Parts: sequence; structure tokens; C-alpha cells
Amino acid sequence: MKKFLALMLTFVVASAFVAGCGGDKAATKKEAGKKIVVGLDDNFPPMGFKNEKNEIVGFDIDMAKEAAKRLGRPVEFKPIDWSSKEAELKSGRIDVIWNGLNITEERKKNMLFSNPYMEAKQLIFVPAGSPIKGQADLAGKVIGMQSASTAEQNLENDKAFAGTLKEVKKYPDCIAAMMDMEAGRVDAIITDEIVGRYYMAKKPGKFVALEKPVGPIGNFGIGFRLDDKALQGDIQKVLDEMKKDGTSAKISKQWFGADIVK
Repeated sequence: MKKFLALMLTFVVASAFVAGCGGDKAATKKEAGKKIVVGLDDNFPPMGFKNEKNEIVGFDIDMAKEAAKRLGRPVEFKPIDWSSKEAELKSGRIDVIWNGLNITEERKKNMLFSNPYMEAKQLIFVPAGSPIKGQADLAGKVIGMQSASTAEQNLENDKAFAGTLKEVKKYPDCIAAMMDMEAGRVDAIITDEIVGRYYMAKKPGKFVALEKPVGPIGNFGIGFRLDDKALQGDIQKVLDEMKKDGTSAKISKQWFGADIVK
């Protein structure tokens, strides 16, 4: 009788194990076919932007495509209003924010983050020949920046600096701000180094980047819903693999001419 009971117990445990494994495989198969919707500002070169063929391209785009491929999941890139990015994520209209997103303590209250993958600096950009040589020279000047950007957050945290400015104009994206400066409507722009330098390269001799960063040097990360730890873990795993096998370095060199991935 004891041998019979022991045999039955072994059978039940084994059955449960097999059922559990089958469930895991079913869940994995289900996730493999589920689309990942990436939210982005599609006018933020070279991280994510539309090319002359109206295709969304960029460093973050290539990284996201490779990550999704390794996860066996399709990916969709969805342009969003950057000032509403947290609401878009929380509502489920997008699954991740992958677009040169700065990791900040304030944003951590509303989303999970991947590990940092690149440094983020805010620099002052001015027209060539401008008398502005540093942050102190912005006193009494009209400056521009992207709405809901890190530059705006830094300004809100530095009331003393903000109080010296004549006016702050806010734009839906960095490129619009740079174009307004080129038209002479603002004296300087504060924006992410990568997008400012990219725009400078497109307009040789038009602009100057002041080397000293404004505010703290940050880090770019991928944003997830607070309760989406599974997706966060899956993407972080493949990012680590891409770093280890040199894929991220290859993509970085294509866009920046060097491996600047952390």
C-alpha cells in the first residue's frame, strides 16, 4: 500500500511538472507573437526621426528592431505627443518609451526604466558669431527648448537661472526650436547634445555648441509601465546580449561614428 501511494504521489508531481512546463511554453509562445508598441518623438534625430522617404529611422529604432527580433516579437513605432508620454504609456496605447528618454527621479514615479545605455548632456547652442559664450551670458535673452524635456525640467529646478531670462519659448520638438533660432526668433537653444550636434552637422557653420553642460549629466534609458516587469526584464536581457556580442557597438558606430553605448 505504501509503495502504491508513493508511486501515485510521484505520478502526480511529475504530471504537475509537465503541465507547468507546458504552461510556460504556451505563455512564451503567446508573448512571441505579441507586438511591442514603441512610443517616440519622431523628430528627434539621430535617435528617432523620419527620413526623406517618411520612414522612421534612427539609433534607438535600430536598437529596438534588433531587440524585438531577438525576442521573436513584431515591433511598431508610434509617434506621440512628448508632453503626454507618461499618459500614453499608462493607458496602454504604447508599451515602451524608447527615444533618448532621460532617467530622472521624477519619471521613476511613473515608469520603470532599463539600465542606462547612454549619457545625456544638455548643451547651449547659439548662432555662429553670437556673443553668448556661457550660461551667464543668457541673462536678458530669449531662449528656446522642447516642451516637457529634460532642459525644461532643469530650468524648473533652477529658479535663480530662470529668473535671469527675458523669455523662454517652448516647442513640440528640438528641431523646431533649432529652426526658430536659425530664423533669429530666439537667442539660444538648450537641448540634448546629440540632437543639437546632429542638426549642426546638417547646417555647417551656422551654429556653435557651448561645451559646458547645463544642469546635471543624465542617462538615457527605456521607459516601461510600472507593472510591466516582465517586458522590462526581457528587453534588458537582450540589450545585455547585444552589448556583449558587439551588436550595440556596431549600431552606435553607424549613427555616431563611435561606440558610445554604456
